[in-house]
Amino acid sequence: MLSTAAIQGTDIAHFCAGLNDEDASRVIAVHEFVKPMYAGRTVVTGENALAFAEGVTAALSSLKTDADTRIAGLLFELPVLEPVMAVQIAPLFGSDVADLVDGVRQLMRLHELTFGQQESERDDRSKNAAQHAAAQREVLRKMLLAMASDMRVVLVRLASRLTTLRYFANARLDDDRTRSYAQETMDLYAPLANRLGVWQLKWELEDLSFRFLQPDTYKRIARLLEQRRIERESFVESAIERLRAALAEAGITAEVFGRPKHLYSIWSKMRGKSLDFSDLHDVHAFRVIVADITTCYAVLGIIHDIWTPVQAEFDDYISRPKANGYQSLHTVVLGDDERALEVQIRTTDMHRFAEYGVAAHWRYKEAGGSTFAGQKYDEKIAWLRQLLAWKSEVADAVVSPDDMRQDWVEKLKSATLDDRIYVLTPQARVIELPSGATPIDFAYYLHTDVGHRCRGARVDGVMVPLNTALKNGQTVEIITARGSNAATAGPSRDWLGTGYAASARTRAKVRAWYNALDQAETLAAGRALIEKTLQREGKTAVNLEELAHKLGFAKLEELFLSVGKDEFSLRQVEQALQDDPVAKSVNPDDGVIFRKSRVSSAARGAKSGVLVVGLEGLMTQFAKCCKPAPPDDIAGFVTRGKGVSIHRASCKNFAEMRSKAPERVIQSTWGALAGDTVYPVDIFVLAGDRQGLLRDISEIFLREKINVVGVSTQSAKGQARMAFVAEIGSTAQLQKALGIIEEVEGVLQVYRQ
Repeated sequence: MLSTAAIQGTDIAHFCAGLNDEDASRVIAVHEFVKPMYAGRTVVTGENALAFAEGVTAALSSLKTDADTRIAGLLFELPVLEPVMAVQIAPLFGSDVADLVDGVRQLMRLHELTFGQQESERDDRSKNAAQHAAAQREVLRKMLLAMASDMRVVLVRLASRLTTLRYFANARLDDDRTRSYAQETMDLYAPLANRLGVWQLKWELEDLSFRFLQPDTYKRIARLLEQRRIERESFVESAIERLRAALAEAGITAEVFGRPKHLYSIWSKMRGKSLDFSDLHDVHAFRVIVADITTCYAVLGIIHDIWTPVQAEFDDYISRPKANGYQSLHTVVLGDDERALEVQIRTTDMHRFAEYGVAAHWRYKEAGGSTFAGQKYDEKIAWLRQLLAWKSEVADAVVSPDDMRQDWVEKLKSATLDDRIYVLTPQARVIELPSGATPIDFAYYLHTDVGHRCRGARVDGVMVPLNTALKNGQTVEIITARGSNAATAGPSRDWLGTGYAASARTRAKVRAWYNALDQAETLAAGRALIEKTLQREGKTAVNLEELAHKLGFAKLEELFLSVGKDEFSLRQVEQALQDDPVAKSVNPDDGVIFRKSRVSSAARGAKSGVLVVGLEGLMTQFAKCCKPAPPDDIAGFVTRGKGVSIHRASCKNFAEMRSKAPERVIQSTWGALAGDTVYPVDIFVLAGDRQGLLRDISEIFLREKINVVGVSTQSAKGQARMAFVAEIGSTAQLQKALGIIEEVEGVLQVYRQ
């Protein structure tokens, strides 16, 4: 085993920074192992394979990662150059390293699948295409995290992309490929590093990508910074030393440090605020971190005593926090030479919140926000950022206890976004699905019709059962019914069972298809029964719409459905066909009182008070043929699809249905009745026809507080036949009204139908 002292001074000593002797020896041994295997080889970008592996490992070392992560950085290109190594990594280096290498290879495969698609999307400049491309980039970022069963895999991927861009820059390459890599980095990897709080990588990834995407602007800003770099650094350092001395004199303990500005960050602010380089106040900037809020304001007073404040540039986000909860004091002061200096003052807690809380959250930091990530995803990202920050605080692995290092590794390995998965279409479009989703869920996500016609699926080119649970990064192709089979295709009822659909949305679409199918079958059955009745009665020329209205249905389809579900007797249809008197329209001058149905009507969903087998709240409806009302003796009949139909016990239709299907009869009684609930009933009046008859009867209903919601009159041979639909609270109320109507001049008969 090599000692730490023996490693120091070697050209690869930086690979082992922060590791103990045992881990450092492992990294050195792996480096020696890969040297001959990488010799003379290049990776896909053209870079020497060994130089690339060493660059990745150096970047990971700067992040103070553990030894396994650095070893994975050295090894992950080997399965490409030497395919046999894919099965040899675990026996040689352990299963943890093998898992890391496999995870990195998966993310590299994601780049291979989506890189061409990213190019085509950038070529399409339409607004819709831009929105779609932004949405796909967002899902791809989440997919990068979800595909990594161990979060260290993401760090290796970020380090590999940084190494590639460094190679392009050092080799002074400038072509379409370098710009494509730079654009992909700006779209995916830099925002991902930002979300994880890996600032070292984020800033360099952005600056290198900026260099390739806008070389002229990059060079101009670089020149402006370089012209005054030494002077600027000297100015900031002298300001920090002056403030430290003033704080020490005041007895204030504080952490004061400079805030480096990066080229891309400077350009973003110049573009976003339409500023010239000379107008940027925070090119010279530093932060002050103190213990409490009182000290924040004390430090602000000292700073304003030392330098002249720019009043228009002062923001108190402590007393007036931003909407996202961010707190800090921001001030801009002028030095003795009139140069602007920005200072941010905050407590330790505020700084931690700004770095890992909502204020530094990627929705806030990245323009435009996102609608793709839910609260759980946000919380997981915030936790990961804190976890990575904690690692940097305990990075000295030589003196840190082994159990603390192991605890960090285990937490990082388990930090996956396992509530969603991300799969690809054959065209490399990323689809987000719930964990456990199957090819059926995938098909219905694409389109409802694709789901209905789904007959098979290929995953990564291999046929699989439709209940196969999909995994992150897989490519899914749906096989659908075609030609003559497509017209009759539909989902299987098995798909509603366990294991076929993880998404409630998928199951709802399957149920909706079968509900529509059942309703169509019921409608067809009802239509056939009505048409058969018309043929038997010799009435095939009857207008069916008028017949439906006569029987109390608003639409013909409602009549067909009611008959098809055994809710409406065909005997009533026969009676309506046999009784065909000339209709008489109602004269408004007769004073008929006709109101809309009351909200408390049992027919409109009010509490009916019906108990079915002693239970309240079961799905019930009142039969239209007999319209029961308390305290009528009632009975229930189980219908198809609409719960229990409640009939009067004396109803002839009920007697006929009971004789045909006695097993569907169910005991029903009246329970506790709501005081304001009313029940619709049919009332028939036979009287000698005269002027004002309808008005006289309507006035009785009005006096007895009975609401009339429907009326029809027919006149033939001097007699008036009137049918009322009234809403009553009880049959006692109805009997009183009928007794009074019986005394009206000309009334021959009045009864409840």
